[in-house]
Amino acid sequence: MADVESFTLDHTAVVAPYVRLIGTESGPRGDVISNFDLRLVQPNEQEIPTGGLHTIEHLLASLVRDRIDGLIDISPFGCRTGFHVIMWGEPDIEALVTAITDSLRAIAEDVQWEDVPGTDAFSCGNYRDHSLHSAREWSRAVLDKGISRDAFARVGV
Repeated sequence: MADVESFTLDHTAVVAPYVRLIGTESGPRGDVISNFDLRLVQPNEQEIPTGGLHTIEHLLASLVRDRIDGLIDISPFGCRTGFHVIMWGEPDIEALVTAITDSLRAIAEDVQWEDVPGTDAFSCGNYRDHSLHSAREWSRAVLDKGISRDAFARVGV
């Protein structure tokens, strides 16, 4: 089996919340994509309930795109501690953290239920499993700690 970087990361040594560049890859035509680890809660100590994580996922998909160019995808980790953030090129980590922080602030303070995209059977494969209340609580908790630019030390918060 292929080695997967996230399975070699010492999850006992990281200090969440943080954004960490996992790596970059170049396609056959030279296009570069960057893969980031957006860790919102401490691995093996907390996990975001699926309803809240699902709602954060749907909102970040739109809100981050409104704040930074080049977002390809934001996908939740199965462990429910954060997300993969896939972007074109090699974006500045400060700009990415700012876009994520501003998006989480919008979730915590501004977003109303009507604003959450993909909450019906047509547009979501599990539309009943959403919670804006949980998404707000977890977004506030992350904002209270600040998002570090380093996975192993509190940097820039």
